[in-house]
Amino acid sequence: MTMPSLTLKSHRFRAEREADWRRLDALLVRLERGATRGLSDDEVTSIPVLYRSALSSLSVARAISLDQSLISYLESLCTRAYFCVYGTRTTLVERIGAFFSTAWPAAVRELWRETLVSAGFMVLGAVVAFVLTRESPDWFYSFVPGDLADGRGPASSTQELRDTLLGTHSGSGLAFFSTFLFTHNAQISLFAFALGFACCLPTAFLMSYNGMMLGAFLSLFSQRGLGFEFGGWALIHGVTELFAVTLAGAAGFRVGWTLAFPGARSRLDALASAGRIAAVVMAGVVVMLGCAGLLEGFARQLITNSYLRYAIAAASAAVWLGYFYLPRRTAP
Repeated sequence: MTMPSLTLKSHRFRAEREADWRRLDALLVRLERGATRGLSDDEVTSIPVLYRSALSSLSVARAISLDQSLISYLESLCTRAYFCVYGTRTTLVERIGAFFSTAWPAAVRELWRETLVSAGFMVLGAVVAFVLTRESPDWFYSFVPGDLADGRGPASSTQELRDTLLGTHSGSGLAFFSTFLFTHNAQISLFAFALGFACCLPTAFLMSYNGMMLGAFLSLFSQRGLGFEFGGWALIHGVTELFAVTLAGAAGFRVGWTLAFPGARSRLDALASAGRIAAVVMAGVVVMLGCAGLLEGFARQLITNSYLRYAIAAASAAVWLGYFYLPRRTAP
């Protein structure tokens, strides 16, 4: 086919259909600008019809190899129309509301097996460290980095340890310790998720190691008769923070297990499905860590009564468990 005949054919094709394309484009512009209420019933019902007509024109244009500029225009027009016809048009507030009301709790419930495994590794690590540190205090330094200990160790006096729990320790030192502890748990959460693809092994190690540090501290304080006080000090924010770490580990386990055992689906499809669920859980983990940071930065410093600390810890546990696992009414 010669160039003049191709140009003539493209021009005739466009002249016969361009009015419908322009009408569809004008309606899409009004929708994209949020002027949905100004559309009449006839205009609303005409959009799907014009969309299908534009798709047909695009198919014909590709089949007979019309000029590329016309094909690009029709591709853009059809893409815009597709999202207006089939896409969900929700506001940012509606999307955030859907995340907190439906998506996040559903994703957490989907990972209930992995959550139990993640919590199991953390508890196992805590028990091992508690027993070993109780047998020999020198084990404490094997489980707790020097920066995290910040002078709190077997060499510390009972009064020094008590001061850290009651907030009468050096203010700057206590603030540093709180910040370091929060940063450490945030890093554990990130790495537990990100390294889950390595057949779950790094995630299992990180969950166990995080539990070991907690067990070593509990053993140290309990040997000085401060176990009850340490529990209140740790749990007022730890319920939220450790739950967040556990969920991050669960997300890592889901990705790693799916990579190793994709089941009947292809490995790529299985990983894509697991990744979507894990990503929603991790977005929520960020929220939980933020809540834990507020509890750690304010409530723990201002509230020094152990019984009140335990009460806040129990309330936070009830809130999170109820939010994630209580049955929900499904939409009709």
